[in-house]
Amino acid sequence: MATGPSGLTVHALRVGPGQELLGALTSFVEERKLRAPFVMTCVGSVTKATLRLANSTAGNNEVIHLQERFEIVSLVGTLNREAHLHICLADKDGRTVGGHVMGDLEVFTTAEVVVGEAGDLEFGREMDDRTGFPELVVNSRSKHA
Repeated sequence: MATGPSGLTVHALRVGPGQELLGALTSFVEERKLRAPFVMTCVGSVTKATLRLANSTAGNNEVIHLQERFEIVSLVGTLNREAHLHICLADKDGRTVGGHVMGDLEVFTTAEVVVGEAGDLEFGREMDDRTGFPELVVNSRSKHA
């Protein structure tokens, strides 16, 4: 599935200490009624994270719960209603762990996030019988909608 080029709008936000990052991003997207949002970049730190690991399948969710201070090395993905984000975190020794964000991303000092929106698209999710997960569906929308 490929789409043509789309206009881009850029938004930025800072999520403060103690806030849950995924929930803050979801609220941000809902409040602004963004239809094709995605994370462009993110820097910051967290004290907790719940991640699904790469070995998981629809019938076998391998999930880890982390609770220590981590730097956010990378955060990428789409932010439609059923957000699909992957994160890479570095501990105090620089060792990294990453996976699919399930939640519990409690911000330690800050999370500075730049969110893009593809203006001519709309993101959705539909169950894919091949993977067992709801997968991305992209629809074009008129600029005059």
